[in-house]
Amino acid sequence: MYLRTTRRRNGDGTEVRYLSLAHNEWDPVAGRSKVRILFNFGREDELDRDAIRRLIGSLSRALPPGEALIAAAPPELRFLESRPLGGAYLLDALWRRLGIDAILARALRGRRLDPSAERALFAMVANRALAPASKLSCAAWASERVAIPGLDQLTDDACYRAMDWLLEIEAEIAEQVYWSTATLLDLEVDLLFFDTTSTYFETDAADPPTDAAPKGFRTFGHSKDHRPDLPQVVIGLAVTRTGIPIRVWTFPGNTADQALIREVKDDLLAWKLGRVVWVTDRGFASAQNRRYLQRAGGHYISGEKLRSDSAEAKAALARQGRYGVVAGNLEVKEVVLDGGTMRDRFVVCRNPDEAARDAAIRDRLLGGLEAAIAGSDALAPAARSTLACDLRATPTNRRFLRVTRAGLLRIDRAAVAADARLDGKFLLRTSDPTLSAADVATGYKQLLEVERSWRDMKTTLELRPVYHRKETRIRSHVLLCWLALLLVRLAETATGDTWRNLRAEMDKLHLGRFSGFAGEVAQRTELTSRQAAILRALEVAEPPRYVRVAAPEAATATAG
Repeated sequence: MYLRTTRRRNGDGTEVRYLSLAHNEWDPVAGRSKVRILFNFGREDELDRDAIRRLIGSLSRALPPGEALIAAAPPELRFLESRPLGGAYLLDALWRRLGIDAILARALRGRRLDPSAERALFAMVANRALAPASKLSCAAWASERVAIPGLDQLTDDACYRAMDWLLEIEAEIAEQVYWSTATLLDLEVDLLFFDTTSTYFETDAADPPTDAAPKGFRTFGHSKDHRPDLPQVVIGLAVTRTGIPIRVWTFPGNTADQALIREVKDDLLAWKLGRVVWVTDRGFASAQNRRYLQRAGGHYISGEKLRSDSAEAKAALARQGRYGVVAGNLEVKEVVLDGGTMRDRFVVCRNPDEAARDAAIRDRLLGGLEAAIAGSDALAPAARSTLACDLRATPTNRRFLRVTRAGLLRIDRAAVAADARLDGKFLLRTSDPTLSAADVATGYKQLLEVERSWRDMKTTLELRPVYHRKETRIRSHVLLCWLALLLVRLAETATGDTWRNLRAEMDKLHLGRFSGFAGEVAQRTELTSRQAAILRALEVAEPPRYVRVAAPEAATATAG
Protein backbone atom coordinates (compact mmCIF):
# COMPACT_ATOMS: atom_id res chain seq x y z
CA MET A 1 0.00 0.00 0.00
CA TYR A 2 1.41 3.40 -0.99
CA LEU A 3 0.55 6.98 -1.93
CA ARG A 4 0.18 7.21 -5.72
CA THR A 5 0.61 10.42 -7.71
CA THR A 6 -0.92 10.93 -11.15
CA ARG A 7 -0.53 13.99 -13.41
CA ARG A 8 -2.84 15.70 -15.86
CA ARG A 9 -1.78 18.52 -18.21
CA ASN A 10 -4.29 21.30 -18.85
CA GLY A 11 -4.82 23.05 -22.15
CA ASP A 12 -2.86 26.11 -20.94
CA GLY A 13 0.15 23.93 -20.25
CA THR A 14 -0.20 23.81 -16.47
CA GLU A 15 0.04 20.49 -14.70
CA VAL A 16 -2.33 19.20 -12.03
CA ARG A 17 -1.29 16.41 -9.62
CA TYR A 18 -3.75 13.98 -8.01
CA LEU A 19 -3.09 11.82 -4.96
CA SER A 20 -4.62 8.45 -4.15
CA LEU A 21 -4.06 5.53 -1.81
CA ALA A 22 -3.12 2.54 -3.97
CA HIS A 23 -2.30 -1.10 -3.63
CA ASN A 24 -0.62 -3.45 -6.14
CA GLU A 25 -2.37 -6.76 -6.73
CA TRP A 26 -1.05 -9.67 -8.75
CA ASP A 27 -3.11 -10.62 -11.81
CA PRO A 28 -2.42 -14.30 -12.50
CA VAL A 29 -4.10 -14.13 -15.92
CA ALA A 30 -2.04 -11.21 -17.19
CA GLY A 31 1.01 -12.44 -15.33
CA ARG A 32 1.76 -9.03 -13.82
CA SER A 33 0.69 -6.77 -10.97
CA LYS A 34 -2.06 -4.20 -11.40
CA VAL A 35 -2.72 -1.01 -9.49
CA ARG A 36 -5.86 -0.96 -7.39
CA ILE A 37 -7.03 2.44 -6.14
CA LEU A 38 -8.31 2.23 -2.57
CA PHE A 39 -9.11 5.91 -2.00
CA ASN A 40 -8.82 9.15 -3.98
CA PHE A 41 -7.60 12.20 -2.07
CA GLY A 42 -8.19 14.59 -4.98
CA ARG A 43 -6.01 17.40 -6.26
CA GLU A 44 -2.76 17.91 -4.43
CA ASP A 45 -3.19 21.70 -4.25
CA GLU A 46 -6.66 21.27 -2.69
CA LEU A 47 -5.68 18.53 -0.29
CA ASP A 48 -7.11 18.62 3.25
CA ARG A 49 -3.81 18.18 5.03
CA ASP A 50 -5.39 18.23 8.49
CA ALA A 51 -7.54 15.27 7.47
CA ILE A 52 -4.39 13.45 6.28
CA ARG A 53 -2.73 14.07 9.62
CA ARG A 54 -5.77 12.76 11.47
CA LEU A 55 -5.76 9.66 9.28
CA ILE A 56 -2.07 9.05 9.94
CA GLY A 57 -2.62 9.54 13.67
CA SER A 58 -5.56 7.16 13.62
CA LEU A 59 -3.64 4.49 11.73
CA SER A 60 -0.61 4.86 13.99
CA ARG A 61 -2.69 3.84 17.00
CA ALA A 62 -2.74 0.30 15.68
CA LEU A 63 1.06 0.21 15.99
CA PRO A 64 3.18 -0.18 19.12
CA PRO A 65 3.97 3.28 20.57
CA GLY A 66 7.56 3.35 19.34
CA GLU A 67 6.61 2.33 15.81
CA ALA A 68 3.77 4.86 15.81
CA LEU A 69 6.24 7.63 16.60
CA ILE A 70 8.57 6.45 13.84
CA ALA A 71 5.71 6.37 11.33
CA ALA A 72 4.65 9.94 12.12
CA ALA A 73 8.17 11.40 12.25
CA PRO A 74 9.71 13.33 9.36
CA PRO A 75 12.28 11.30 7.41
CA GLU A 76 15.12 13.64 8.38
CA LEU A 77 14.79 12.64 12.06
CA ARG A 78 16.46 9.53 13.47
CA PHE A 79 14.49 7.60 16.09
CA LEU A 80 16.43 7.01 19.34
CA GLU A 81 14.05 5.47 21.88
CA SER A 82 10.52 5.42 23.24
CA ARG A 83 9.42 5.31 26.89
CA PRO A 84 6.00 5.19 28.62
CA LEU A 85 4.91 8.68 29.67
CA GLY A 86 1.18 8.58 30.44
CA GLY A 87 1.13 6.92 33.85
CA ALA A 88 3.90 9.07 35.33
CA TYR A 89 2.41 12.21 33.77
CA LEU A 90 -1.01 11.50 35.32
CA LEU A 91 0.46 10.77 38.76
CA ASP A 92 2.68 13.86 38.59
CA ALA A 93 -0.35 16.04 37.82
CA LEU A 94 -2.15 14.66 40.90
CA TRP A 95 1.04 15.05 42.97
CA ARG A 96 1.18 18.73 42.02
CA ARG A 97 -2.60 19.16 42.41
CA LEU A 98 -2.24 18.14 46.05
CA GLY A 99 0.68 20.52 46.42
CA ILE A 100 3.06 17.80 47.54
CA ASP A 101 5.84 19.28 45.41
CA ALA A 102 5.37 22.66 47.11
CA ILE A 103 5.19 21.04 50.56
CA LEU A 104 8.48 19.24 49.96
CA ALA A 105 10.07 22.36 48.48
CA ARG A 106 9.25 24.30 51.66
CA ALA A 107 10.61 21.49 53.81
CA LEU A 108 13.85 21.48 51.78
CA ARG A 109 14.65 25.09 52.59
CA GLY A 110 17.70 25.40 54.78
CA ARG A 111 18.66 21.74 54.42
CA ARG A 112 21.81 20.37 52.88
CA LEU A 113 19.93 18.20 50.46
CA ASP A 114 19.73 18.18 46.70
CA PRO A 115 16.58 20.01 45.51
CA SER A 116 15.95 17.00 43.26
CA ALA A 117 14.99 15.03 46.39
CA GLU A 118 11.37 15.93 45.64
CA ARG A 119 11.66 14.34 42.18
CA ALA A 120 13.36 11.30 43.67
CA LEU A 121 10.49 10.81 46.12
CA PHE A 122 7.95 11.21 43.34
CA ALA A 123 9.82 8.68 41.20
CA MET A 124 9.69 6.12 44.01
CA VAL A 125 5.97 6.78 44.59
CA ALA A 126 5.28 6.46 40.84
CA ASN A 127 7.30 3.26 40.77
CA ARG A 128 5.04 1.69 43.41
CA ALA A 129 1.95 2.56 41.37
CA LEU A 130 3.30 1.67 37.91
CA ALA A 131 6.02 -1.00 38.18
CA PRO A 132 6.83 -1.91 41.81
CA ALA A 133 10.46 -2.85 42.38
CA SER A 134 13.30 -2.44 44.84
CA LYS A 135 14.90 0.98 45.22
CA LEU A 136 17.94 -0.20 43.26
CA SER A 137 15.71 -1.30 40.41
CA CYS A 138 13.63 1.86 40.79
CA ALA A 139 16.67 4.02 40.03
CA ALA A 140 17.32 2.09 36.80
CA TRP A 141 13.61 2.18 35.93
CA ALA A 142 13.41 5.95 36.32
CA SER A 143 16.64 6.53 34.40
CA GLU A 144 16.19 4.07 31.54
CA ARG A 145 12.64 2.75 31.15
CA VAL A 146 10.11 5.51 31.86
CA ALA A 147 9.68 9.21 31.15
CA ILE A 148 9.20 11.10 34.43
CA PRO A 149 8.52 14.84 34.13
CA GLY A 150 11.47 16.84 35.45
CA LEU A 151 13.74 13.85 36.04
CA ASP A 152 16.31 12.49 33.60
CA GLN A 153 18.54 10.44 35.88
CA LEU A 154 18.14 8.85 39.31
CA THR A 155 20.68 7.01 41.44
CA ASP A 156 20.08 4.57 44.26
CA ASP A 157 22.01 6.86 46.63
CA ALA A 158 19.58 9.69 45.82
CA CYS A 159 16.68 7.32 46.57
CA TYR A 160 18.04 6.36 49.98
CA ARG A 161 18.86 9.96 50.95
CA ALA A 162 15.36 11.04 49.97
CA MET A 163 13.83 8.16 51.97
CA ASP A 164 15.74 9.16 55.09
CA TRP A 165 14.62 12.75 54.67
CA LEU A 166 11.00 11.72 54.16
CA LEU A 167 11.01 10.02 57.55
CA GLU A 168 12.31 13.20 59.19
CA ILE A 169 9.34 15.21 57.92
CA GLU A 170 6.74 12.43 58.22
CA ALA A 171 4.42 14.22 60.67
CA GLU A 172 4.60 17.53 58.79
CA ILE A 173 3.96 16.10 55.34
CA ALA A 174 1.19 13.78 56.59
CA GLU A 175 -0.79 16.67 58.06
CA GLN A 176 -0.29 19.02 55.12
CA VAL A 177 -1.10 16.33 52.56
CA TYR A 178 -4.27 15.55 54.49
CA TRP A 179 -5.48 19.16 54.46
CA SER A 180 -4.61 19.49 50.76
CA THR A 181 -6.60 16.34 50.04
CA ALA A 182 -9.50 17.45 52.23
CA THR A 183 -9.69 20.79 50.43
CA LEU A 184 -9.47 19.21 46.98
CA LEU A 185 -12.09 16.52 47.56
CA ASP A 186 -14.21 18.21 50.25
CA LEU A 187 -13.61 15.12 52.37
CA GLU A 188 -16.11 13.97 54.95
CA VAL A 189 -14.16 13.01 58.07
CA ASP A 190 -17.10 12.46 60.40
CA LEU A 191 -16.25 8.75 60.13
CA LEU A 192 -12.64 7.54 60.16
CA PHE A 193 -11.98 3.86 59.56
CA PHE A 194 -8.92 2.31 61.16
CA ASP A 195 -7.45 -1.16 60.91
CA THR A 196 -4.09 -2.87 60.96
CA THR A 197 -2.29 -5.53 59.04
CA SER A 198 1.11 -7.16 59.31
CA THR A 199 3.82 -7.83 56.77
CA TYR A 200 6.54 -10.40 57.28
CA PHE A 201 10.21 -10.60 56.28
CA GLU A 202 12.00 -13.56 54.76
CA THR A 203 14.47 -13.94 57.62
CA ASP A 204 14.55 -16.29 60.57
CA ALA A 205 15.99 -13.83 63.10
CA ALA A 206 14.22 -10.91 64.74
CA ASP A 207 15.86 -7.48 65.15
CA PRO A 208 17.88 -6.78 68.32
CA PRO A 209 16.17 -4.72 71.04
CA THR A 210 16.29 -0.90 70.93
CA ASP A 211 15.02 1.87 73.18
CA ALA A 212 12.03 2.45 70.88
CA ALA A 213 11.34 -1.27 70.42
CA PRO A 214 12.52 -3.25 73.48
CA LYS A 215 11.87 -6.54 71.65
CA GLY A 216 13.10 -5.33 68.27
CA PHE A 217 11.30 -3.67 65.35
CA ARG A 218 11.03 -6.69 63.06
CA THR A 219 9.93 -9.25 65.59
CA PHE A 220 7.54 -12.13 66.08
CA GLY A 221 3.90 -11.42 66.83
CA HIS A 222 0.35 -12.30 65.84
CA SER A 223 0.64 -12.68 62.06
CA LYS A 224 -2.36 -11.62 59.97
CA ASP A 225 -0.56 -13.18 57.00
CA HIS A 226 -0.56 -16.60 58.73
CA ARG A 227 3.24 -16.64 58.94
CA PRO A 228 3.99 -16.77 62.68
CA ASP A 229 7.35 -18.34 61.86
CA LEU A 230 8.73 -15.11 60.40
CA PRO A 231 9.42 -11.71 62.04
CA GLN A 232 7.07 -8.92 61.02
CA VAL A 233 6.01 -5.31 61.49
CA VAL A 234 2.49 -4.02 62.11
CA ILE A 235 1.01 -1.32 59.85
CA GLY A 236 -2.01 0.82 60.69
CA LEU A 237 -4.09 2.78 58.18
CA ALA A 238 -6.83 5.40 58.61
CA VAL A 239 -9.18 6.05 55.68
CA THR A 240 -12.28 8.15 55.10
CA ARG A 241 -15.71 6.79 54.25
CA THR A 242 -14.89 7.26 50.54
CA GLY A 243 -11.72 5.17 50.83
CA ILE A 244 -9.15 8.01 50.83
CA PRO A 245 -6.17 6.99 53.01
CA ILE A 246 -5.24 9.94 55.23
CA ARG A 247 -2.34 8.51 57.19
CA VAL A 248 -0.31 5.37 57.80
CA TRP A 249 1.65 4.15 60.83
CA THR A 250 4.30 1.46 61.30
CA PHE A 251 4.79 -0.33 64.63
CA PRO A 252 7.04 -3.12 65.95
CA GLY A 253 5.80 -6.56 65.00
CA ASN A 254 4.58 -7.52 68.47
CA THR A 255 2.46 -4.38 69.05
CA ALA A 256 -1.06 -5.29 70.14
CA ASP A 257 -4.01 -3.65 68.43
CA GLN A 258 -5.35 -2.62 71.83
CA ALA A 259 -2.34 -0.35 72.50
CA LEU A 260 -1.61 1.28 69.15
CA ILE A 261 -5.07 2.84 68.65
CA ARG A 262 -4.26 5.34 71.41
CA GLU A 263 -1.13 6.53 69.62
CA VAL A 264 -3.13 6.92 66.41
CA LYS A 265 -5.80 8.93 68.25
CA ASP A 266 -3.15 11.26 69.73
CA ASP A 267 -1.42 11.77 66.37
CA LEU A 268 -4.64 12.89 64.68
CA LEU A 269 -5.87 14.95 67.64
CA ALA A 270 -3.43 17.73 66.71
CA TRP A 271 -5.07 17.98 63.28
CA LYS A 272 -8.23 19.37 64.90
CA LEU A 273 -10.53 17.30 62.73
CA GLY A 274 -13.56 18.23 64.82
CA ARG A 275 -16.21 15.63 65.55
CA VAL A 276 -14.85 12.23 64.52
CA VAL A 277 -16.40 8.80 64.93
CA TRP A 278 -13.76 6.07 64.86
CA VAL A 279 -14.83 2.84 63.19
CA THR A 280 -12.80 -0.20 64.25
CA ASP A 281 -13.20 -3.94 64.29
CA ARG A 282 -13.50 -6.03 67.45
CA GLY A 283 -9.72 -6.22 67.91
CA PHE A 284 -9.71 -2.65 69.27
CA ALA A 285 -12.84 -2.89 71.42
CA SER A 286 -11.39 -2.94 74.94
CA ALA A 287 -13.06 -0.71 77.53
CA GLN A 288 -9.85 1.31 77.90
CA ASN A 289 -9.64 1.96 74.17
CA ARG A 290 -13.31 2.88 73.92
CA ARG A 291 -13.00 5.51 76.62
CA TYR A 292 -9.76 6.81 75.09
CA LEU A 293 -11.47 7.35 71.73
CA GLN A 294 -14.14 9.44 73.48
CA ARG A 295 -11.62 12.04 74.57
CA ALA A 296 -12.01 15.53 73.12
CA GLY A 297 -15.55 14.81 72.01
CA GLY A 298 -14.76 11.78 69.86
CA HIS A 299 -16.94 8.71 69.45
CA TYR A 300 -16.59 5.20 68.11
CA ILE A 301 -18.33 2.35 66.34
CA SER A 302 -16.77 -1.02 67.07
CA GLY A 303 -17.58 -4.63 66.45
CA GLU A 304 -18.32 -6.97 69.35
CA LYS A 305 -17.60 -10.67 69.62
CA LEU A 306 -20.88 -12.57 69.45
CA ARG A 307 -19.56 -15.58 71.37
CA SER A 308 -17.63 -13.61 74.00
CA ASP A 309 -18.15 -13.76 77.76
CA SER A 310 -19.27 -10.12 77.79
CA ALA A 311 -22.42 -9.78 79.91
CA GLU A 312 -23.34 -6.67 77.89
CA ALA A 313 -23.13 -8.52 74.57
CA LYS A 314 -25.21 -11.38 75.91
CA ALA A 315 -27.83 -8.97 77.27
CA ALA A 316 -27.98 -7.07 73.97
CA LEU A 317 -28.51 -10.24 71.98
CA ALA A 318 -31.13 -11.50 74.41
CA ARG A 319 -33.30 -8.38 74.18
CA GLN A 320 -36.46 -8.79 72.19
CA GLY A 321 -37.34 -6.33 69.46
CA ARG A 322 -38.35 -5.96 65.88
CA TYR A 323 -35.75 -5.57 63.15
CA GLY A 324 -35.92 -2.71 60.70
CA VAL A 325 -34.76 -3.19 57.12
CA VAL A 326 -31.79 -0.99 56.15
CA ALA A 327 -31.03 -2.54 52.79
CA GLY A 328 -32.16 -5.59 50.86
CA ASN A 329 -29.83 -7.87 52.83
CA LEU A 330 -29.40 -6.02 56.13
CA GLU A 331 -31.76 -5.72 59.10
CA VAL A 332 -31.00 -3.84 62.34
CA LYS A 333 -32.46 -3.24 65.77
CA GLU A 334 -31.14 -0.99 68.54
CA VAL A 335 -30.68 -2.03 72.16
CA VAL A 336 -29.97 0.42 75.02
CA LEU A 337 -28.92 -1.34 78.20
CA ASP A 338 -28.58 1.57 80.63
CA GLY A 339 -28.77 5.33 80.95
CA GLY A 340 -26.11 7.92 81.69
CA THR A 341 -24.01 10.31 79.66
CA MET A 342 -21.32 7.71 78.85
CA ARG A 343 -23.69 4.93 77.95
CA ASP A 344 -23.08 2.64 74.99
CA ARG A 345 -25.70 1.79 72.42
CA PHE A 346 -25.80 -1.64 70.84
CA VAL A 347 -27.02 -2.37 67.34
CA VAL A 348 -27.84 -5.95 66.44
CA CYS A 349 -27.49 -6.55 62.70
CA ARG A 350 -28.81 -9.53 60.77
CA ASN A 351 -28.22 -10.58 57.19
CA PRO A 352 -30.85 -13.15 56.05
CA ASP A 353 -28.60 -14.44 53.26
CA GLU A 354 -25.71 -14.95 55.67
CA ALA A 355 -28.10 -16.61 58.14
CA ALA A 356 -29.00 -19.25 55.55
CA ARG A 357 -25.32 -19.72 54.75
CA ASP A 358 -24.37 -20.12 58.43
CA ALA A 359 -27.16 -22.69 58.92
CA ALA A 360 -25.99 -24.70 55.92
CA ILE A 361 -22.37 -24.69 57.12
CA ARG A 362 -23.42 -25.79 60.61
CA ASP A 363 -25.57 -28.62 59.22
CA ARG A 364 -22.61 -29.87 57.22
CA LEU A 365 -20.32 -29.73 60.26
CA LEU A 366 -22.86 -31.51 62.44
CA GLY A 367 -23.26 -34.18 59.81
CA GLY A 368 -19.54 -34.84 59.88
CA LEU A 369 -19.48 -34.86 63.67
CA GLU A 370 -22.39 -37.31 63.88
CA ALA A 371 -20.64 -39.62 61.42
CA ALA A 372 -17.44 -39.42 63.50
CA ILE A 373 -19.17 -40.47 66.76
CA ALA A 374 -21.50 -43.04 65.21
CA GLY A 375 -20.89 -46.40 66.85
CA SER A 376 -18.64 -44.91 69.55
CA ASP A 377 -20.88 -46.30 72.32
CA ALA A 378 -19.45 -49.74 71.58
CA LEU A 379 -15.85 -48.55 72.04
CA ALA A 380 -13.85 -49.06 75.19
CA PRO A 381 -13.82 -46.03 77.54
CA ALA A 382 -10.17 -45.31 76.74
CA ALA A 383 -10.85 -45.41 72.99
CA ARG A 384 -13.85 -43.08 73.39
CA SER A 385 -11.71 -40.68 75.42
CA THR A 386 -9.06 -40.67 72.69
CA LEU A 387 -11.72 -40.05 70.03
CA ALA A 388 -13.18 -37.18 72.06
CA CYS A 389 -9.72 -35.58 72.39
CA ASP A 390 -9.13 -35.87 68.66
CA LEU A 391 -12.51 -34.34 67.81
CA ARG A 392 -12.10 -31.49 70.28
CA ALA A 393 -8.89 -30.45 68.53
CA THR A 394 -11.18 -28.78 65.98
CA PRO A 395 -12.88 -25.63 67.41
CA THR A 396 -16.24 -26.28 65.73
CA ASN A 397 -16.35 -29.85 67.01
CA ARG A 398 -15.36 -28.69 70.48
CA ARG A 399 -18.30 -26.28 70.48
CA PHE A 400 -20.90 -28.92 69.60
CA LEU A 401 -19.52 -32.11 71.20
CA ARG A 402 -20.81 -33.21 74.60
CA VAL A 403 -19.57 -36.03 76.80
CA THR A 404 -22.25 -37.51 79.07
CA ARG A 405 -21.66 -38.58 82.67
CA ALA A 406 -21.39 -42.14 81.41
CA GLY A 407 -18.61 -41.07 79.02
CA LEU A 408 -20.73 -41.32 75.87
CA LEU A 409 -20.25 -38.88 72.97
CA ARG A 410 -23.29 -36.87 71.94
CA ILE A 411 -24.19 -33.73 69.98
CA ASP A 412 -24.81 -30.81 72.37
CA ARG A 413 -28.27 -29.77 71.16
CA ALA A 414 -28.39 -26.80 73.54
CA ALA A 415 -25.14 -25.46 72.02
CA VAL A 416 -26.55 -26.02 68.53
CA ALA A 417 -29.71 -24.07 69.40
CA ALA A 418 -27.67 -21.24 70.94
CA ASP A 419 -25.46 -21.09 67.88
CA ALA A 420 -28.49 -21.03 65.56
CA ARG A 421 -29.74 -17.88 67.31
CA LEU A 422 -26.59 -16.10 66.08
CA ASP A 423 -26.96 -17.04 62.42
CA GLY A 424 -26.31 -14.09 60.11
CA LYS A 425 -25.87 -11.67 63.01
CA PHE A 426 -23.15 -9.27 64.07
CA LEU A 427 -23.17 -6.90 67.03
CA LEU A 428 -22.02 -3.28 67.03
CA ARG A 429 -21.33 -0.92 69.92
CA THR A 430 -21.29 2.87 69.61
CA SER A 431 -20.96 5.83 71.94
CA ASP A 432 -22.47 8.34 69.51
CA PRO A 433 -25.96 9.37 70.65
CA THR A 434 -26.88 11.05 67.36
CA LEU A 435 -26.32 8.30 64.80
CA SER A 436 -29.32 6.19 63.89
CA ALA A 437 -29.08 2.41 64.05
CA ALA A 438 -29.08 2.32 60.25
CA ASP A 439 -26.17 4.82 60.10
CA VAL A 440 -24.21 2.77 62.62
CA ALA A 441 -24.69 -0.43 60.60
CA THR A 442 -23.90 1.08 57.20
CA GLY A 443 -20.96 3.00 58.67
CA TYR A 444 -19.46 -0.19 60.05
CA LYS A 445 -19.91 -2.00 56.73
CA GLN A 446 -17.79 0.72 55.13
CA LEU A 447 -14.86 -0.64 57.15
CA LEU A 448 -14.40 -2.78 54.07
CA GLU A 449 -12.71 0.28 52.53
CA VAL A 450 -9.71 -0.40 54.76
CA GLU A 451 -9.67 -4.03 53.67
CA ARG A 452 -9.70 -2.87 50.05
CA SER A 453 -6.78 -0.56 50.79
CA TRP A 454 -4.78 -3.41 52.34
CA ARG A 455 -5.53 -5.59 49.33
CA ASP A 456 -4.30 -2.91 46.93
CA MET A 457 -1.24 -2.16 49.06
CA LYS A 458 -0.19 -5.81 49.06
CA THR A 459 -1.02 -6.60 45.42
CA THR A 460 -1.11 -3.58 43.10
CA LEU A 461 1.55 -1.60 45.00
CA GLU A 462 3.45 -4.69 46.22
CA LEU A 463 4.05 -3.54 49.78
CA ARG A 464 5.74 -6.91 50.26
CA PRO A 465 8.43 -8.10 49.78
CA VAL A 466 10.20 -5.32 51.67
CA TYR A 467 13.81 -5.10 50.53
CA HIS A 468 14.99 -3.11 53.57
CA ARG A 469 16.46 -4.15 56.88
CA LYS A 470 16.82 -0.86 58.79
CA GLU A 471 13.81 0.39 60.74
CA THR A 472 14.05 3.87 59.17
CA ARG A 473 14.01 2.49 55.62
CA ILE A 474 11.10 0.16 56.39
CA ARG A 475 9.08 3.09 57.75
CA SER A 476 9.93 5.18 54.69
CA HIS A 477 8.95 2.36 52.36
CA VAL A 478 5.51 2.17 54.00
CA LEU A 479 5.12 5.95 53.66
CA LEU A 480 5.91 5.74 49.93
CA CYS A 481 3.28 3.02 49.53
CA TRP A 482 0.76 5.22 51.35
CA LEU A 483 1.45 8.18 49.05
CA ALA A 484 1.10 5.91 46.01
CA LEU A 485 -2.21 4.56 47.34
CA LEU A 486 -3.43 8.13 47.90
CA LEU A 487 -2.73 9.10 44.27
CA VAL A 488 -4.31 5.87 43.03
CA ARG A 489 -7.48 6.48 45.06
CA LEU A 490 -7.75 10.05 43.76
CA ALA A 491 -7.53 8.78 40.18
CA GLU A 492 -10.09 6.03 40.79
CA THR A 493 -12.49 8.40 42.56
CA ALA A 494 -12.42 10.95 39.75
CA THR A 495 -12.71 8.49 36.86
CA GLY A 496 -14.88 5.77 38.39
CA ASP A 497 -12.49 3.15 37.00
CA THR A 498 -9.93 0.82 38.56
CA TRP A 499 -6.27 1.74 38.68
CA ARG A 500 -5.41 -1.41 36.74
CA ASN A 501 -7.46 -0.18 33.77
CA LEU A 502 -6.21 3.40 34.07
CA ARG A 503 -2.59 2.30 34.25
CA ALA A 504 -2.92 -0.03 31.26
CA GLU A 505 -4.45 2.72 29.13
CA MET A 506 -2.12 5.56 30.16
CA ASP A 507 1.00 3.43 29.67
CA LYS A 508 0.19 3.39 25.95
CA LEU A 509 1.06 7.10 25.86
CA HIS A 510 4.77 7.18 25.03
CA LEU A 511 7.47 9.79 24.68
CA GLY A 512 9.88 9.27 21.80
CA ARG A 513 13.30 10.83 21.31
CA PHE A 514 14.52 11.80 17.86
CA SER A 515 17.80 13.21 16.63
CA GLY A 516 18.28 15.51 13.66
CA PHE A 517 20.62 18.13 12.26
CA ALA A 518 19.08 20.78 14.54
CA GLY A 519 19.51 18.74 17.72
CA GLU A 520 17.28 16.41 19.68
CA VAL A 521 13.50 16.54 20.07
CA ALA A 522 11.12 14.56 22.32
CA GLN A 523 7.63 13.98 20.96
CA ARG A 524 4.69 12.12 22.48
CA THR A 525 2.28 9.80 20.72
CA GLU A 526 -1.25 10.88 19.81
CA LEU A 527 -3.81 10.70 22.59
CA THR A 528 -6.41 7.98 22.27
CA SER A 529 -10.03 8.89 22.99
CA ARG A 530 -9.84 6.90 26.24
CA GLN A 531 -6.68 8.71 27.36
CA ALA A 532 -8.26 12.07 26.60
CA ALA A 533 -11.35 11.09 28.61
CA ILE A 534 -9.22 10.09 31.61
CA LEU A 535 -7.36 13.40 31.59
CA ARG A 536 -10.62 15.34 31.30
CA ALA A 537 -12.12 13.45 34.24
CA LEU A 538 -9.07 14.33 36.33
CA GLU A 539 -9.05 17.92 35.03
CA VAL A 540 -5.48 17.41 33.83
CA ALA A 541 -4.22 19.24 30.76
CA GLU A 542 -2.94 17.21 27.83
CA PRO A 543 0.84 16.86 27.80
CA PRO A 544 2.53 19.08 25.23
CA ARG A 545 3.08 17.51 21.83
CA TYR A 546 6.80 18.32 21.89
CA VAL A 547 8.20 17.99 25.36
CA ARG A 548 11.83 18.95 24.91
CA VAL A 549 14.03 20.36 22.19
CA ALA A 550 17.79 20.31 22.73
CA ALA A 551 20.52 21.96 20.69
CA PRO A 552 23.14 19.65 19.17
CA GLU A 553 25.69 20.50 21.89
CA ALA A 554 23.18 19.88 24.70
CA ALA A 555 21.97 16.69 23.10
CA THR A 556 25.54 15.40 22.80
CA ALA A 557 26.24 16.25 26.45
CA THR A 558 23.03 14.50 27.57
CA ALA A 559 23.88 11.40 25.55
CA GLY A 560 27.38 11.35 27.03
